[in-house]
Amino acid sequence: MNRFRACVIVLALALTAACSRTDGEGPAIHEVWIPMEDGVRLAADIYFPDAQGGADLYPVLLEYLPYRKDESRARNYSLYKYFLDHGYAVARVDMRGTGNSGGVTIPYEYSDIELDDGEVVIDWLSRQEWSTGKVGMFGISWGGFNSIQMAMRNPPAMKAFVAVMATEYLYQEDVHYMDGIMHTDSWMMSNDLYNALPGAPDFIMDEEWLENRFNQKPSVYTYMRQQRDGPWWDRASAKGQYDKIRVPGFHIGGWYDGYRNSLPRMLEHVKTPVKAMIGPWDHYFPHNAWPEPRVEWRHEAVRWFDHFLKDIDTGILDEPKFAVYVRNYYPPDPQTERIPGKWRWEDGWPIERIEKQEWFAHANNELSTKASELDTHTMDYKPSTGLEGGGPTMWWGSITPDQQPMDDYSLVYDSGALTEQIEILGRPVAKLNVSADASRANWVVRISDVAPDGQVTQVGGAAFNGTHRNSARDPEDIVPNDVFPLEIQLHFTSWVFPEGHKIRIAISNSMWPMLWPTHTPFTSTLQIGGATGARIELPVVPIGEERAPDFKDPVITERIPGYETLDAGNITGYAAITEIRADPETGEAYGFATNSGATRYPWGIERFEEEIEHRISDVNPANTSVIGRYALIQELDDRTLRFEQDVSFTSDEEKFYLKFDRRVLVDGELTGENQWDEVIERDFQ
Repeated sequence: MNRFRACVIVLALALTAACSRTDGEGPAIHEVWIPMEDGVRLAADIYFPDAQGGADLYPVLLEYLPYRKDESRARNYSLYKYFLDHGYAVARVDMRGTGNSGGVTIPYEYSDIELDDGEVVIDWLSRQEWSTGKVGMFGISWGGFNSIQMAMRNPPAMKAFVAVMATEYLYQEDVHYMDGIMHTDSWMMSNDLYNALPGAPDFIMDEEWLENRFNQKPSVYTYMRQQRDGPWWDRASAKGQYDKIRVPGFHIGGWYDGYRNSLPRMLEHVKTPVKAMIGPWDHYFPHNAWPEPRVEWRHEAVRWFDHFLKDIDTGILDEPKFAVYVRNYYPPDPQTERIPGKWRWEDGWPIERIEKQEWFAHANNELSTKASELDTHTMDYKPSTGLEGGGPTMWWGSITPDQQPMDDYSLVYDSGALTEQIEILGRPVAKLNVSADASRANWVVRISDVAPDGQVTQVGGAAFNGTHRNSARDPEDIVPNDVFPLEIQLHFTSWVFPEGHKIRIAISNSMWPMLWPTHTPFTSTLQIGGATGARIELPVVPIGEERAPDFKDPVITERIPGYETLDAGNITGYAAITEIRADPETGEAYGFATNSGATRYPWGIERFEEEIEHRISDVNPANTSVIGRYALIQELDDRTLRFEQDVSFTSDEEKFYLKFDRRVLVDGELTGENQWDEVIERDFQ
């Protein structure tokens, strides 16, 4: 394995070592150590435009992640090559205690430790002899989140950022409490195990590794003790404090990504230059996204960075601020490869020409633009419903299946067949007056397109924790049978309802397994008609003159040799659930989410296996559970390492029970194990 460590040179700063490394015939990768103020060193790969460094000065783009840079080199080079070809150096830095960086593993996402280190990294990059002193940040998901968060800190050398598939509102829009309701998924099962691994390619398993990584308490425990909104979430959330952002930002989202709500908020509230693009994509960079059509977003990113890091007037600030992919109808199929639609420029957000159009629920379950007669509709809570609403990967993203099975257990209101098409763009608002004969209840509202053949395609939706009706920071029990108002803002959406189709609104009290159920059976009511009857406000776009952006087609870069995907796993990258079954012995509903994959690296093969079992009882929803089993296998020349993590998360009426069991096996022999087992009070969940 020493053949991968080519040489060591001394850079300008003391304590900073570097080497030029190439895997096979691939590009030279300059490995450096970046010293933190407490003496810990972060591992970084520096990619230069000529692949060898040199005397020229370059502005630097930073991607700052915990996702193990050495294993990511094929992905990284393919991603960065476009920027290299346009005169940028790119730095990929492993966070503290992850990948090949030193120190104790970061305690959780977006901690002060992570962001403090990030400021040091940006300063270090700006002061290198090959740097112009100007730094930009970019990234997807975690790397998009912390780009926004670093912009809130405004480091002097940080001149611009591009955030892809990210949000600035951590509590209700990250993966822990979607819409204020507890959520569990594949990420919860796997992230802490990845961070517990020693660095590649040597995988040194010594006492320092045990103390700093393997034996560190899983971050999930921290999130589970923060069940309501408040200061802990505010620390890294820009929502409500947009004035802190003084670094120009370009925000890119997807209609099938769960973080898309941030785009209109950023356009509306951030005062420094801001631009946004939203396309028909899941949680991917747009140049290699699913579903299609794809675009070369890096061309737009280079224009953005050129303006702020190279002082080149690219004209990007003269264009409209917002590029929107307008979605047309398609049948509900999670395997859909291409979303029909078109690109359109919008000047920003809010859009002045959008008309708010109210549609009212009627006593006969119709939906129209006229108010209804008075009535009250009731619904029995069926906790096990909701798979179709959340889709296979269980969030407000990805492509969902036909909604009819969930609608069968919802209050449903259909319009007549439309006599002309209706386009919506924005966040529909459901205005309800409801009650429940229990102290805890959630509401879920979905809007769908019903085709003439009866297929039901989800257009948008949102959930609401009833105990948050006055405040998500200070929840209150529901007073049984008291009627109260709810105003539920659905997630950002675009859709053109064709002539002859129907608009459907479906209201329910559960979306399991995406959202953790409330603990007791109940019956809820919905007021119909009059001044307080159920209605939904649609953001309708009138037909008019349009302008369209002209995006470039993606540029494909050859991956560097030595890295090969043997099994890509599920198309979304996460364990997916497609079916709920009934257990004849217990009466419970259950479902399995599974995924597996394998990658070849220059030093060996990595495999992963995951299986998540969800269980719930309609009779006693307090006793809900999710059991996860995750394994990472490293097949090396001299040994085989197997890292395992079993997670058990269960509940009763008052408490959650969270248990982690982490193991490592060398050539099949157990050599290390740790367990964590805690009881956590339910806090209005």
